[in-house]
Amino acid sequence: MTGFAVQRMLTVPAAWPPTLVVVVDTEEEFDWTAPFDPASTGVANIACQPLAQRIFDAHGVVPTYVVDHPVAATPAAAALLRAIAEAGRCEIGAHLHPWVTPPAEGPVDARHSYPGNLPPALERRKLEALTQAIVAGFGIRPVVYKAGRYGVGPATAAILRDAGYGIDVSVVPHTDFSADGGPDFTALPDQPFVIAPGLVELPLSVHFTGALHGIGRRVYPRLTGRRGARLHLPGIAARLGLLERLRLSPEGHRFKDMLRQTRVALAGGTRLFMLTYHSSTLLPGATGYVRDTAERDHFLARLDGYCDVFLGQFGGRASTLTAVAAALGAGA
Repeated sequence: MTGFAVQRMLTVPAAWPPTLVVVVDTEEEFDWTAPFDPASTGVANIACQPLAQRIFDAHGVVPTYVVDHPVAATPAAAALLRAIAEAGRCEIGAHLHPWVTPPAEGPVDARHSYPGNLPPALERRKLEALTQAIVAGFGIRPVVYKAGRYGVGPATAAILRDAGYGIDVSVVPHTDFSADGGPDFTALPDQPFVIAPGLVELPLSVHFTGALHGIGRRVYPRLTGRRGARLHLPGIAARLGLLERLRLSPEGHRFKDMLRQTRVALAGGTRLFMLTYHSSTLLPGATGYVRDTAERDHFLARLDGYCDVFLGQFGGRASTLTAVAAALGAGA
């Protein structure tokens, strides 16, 4: 369960041109395969962000950097991103990694790395600390929130509303993180919806491709169940061109797969696309997606190429989370 309920759907007008928003999970470097470590707060990767920002600037894309506490509390990191924001070239949101966000209370383990699994009072205090760090480091009060590890919970919506947030971007459609205590999003829609008065959800772009993509929502959970996973059915279905779940990201996806996903979604009537990645990927060796500078060059080329095709060949436009929410009548 996620704790989020669909109060009402938001209709993306069919007359919209394909619209692209970009969200960067802007965070510390840490070993994704190791236990969560409150002492892992290095943010050397922030110095690498201009590499991608130059691509966004060239295409007129204004990304949203959802920053976590180590980034907001490190003066040099905050200053670099603040200069971009003050020039109108990005927006700043909040990204809660509870294990590196004060107060240092509660267990540090996989289950509680999802902030929505914290006691509500502690989730609230950590979000308040993060929000205040962003206000101090950037001079703005964020209205966009993305839970660390997509970990929203039963109390998250009320906490966000009380803290003045208007947009959440934590929902990963067609995806279940419950194996280690995370949320199960499979019952939620893959289109924008209102969670509570004044709080809108803009989900990540996750789509099915392949011959069976039209029934993917019904079939895919069976492939990824215990028996299906043991028989490697998701990989077999993807290789046979039957069914594949793709997330719109240059992380772990080939350029042609990003385009394939977008073409299928466009044909199905989708008009809003959210591209996401992690800031630490731009620091070679910090994630498994980019191990050296050559792989980073390929990563940046995918990012550049996708923006070029989306805004050119696909006739798309770039927008921001706040502009999209306002245009949908949700406000923020």
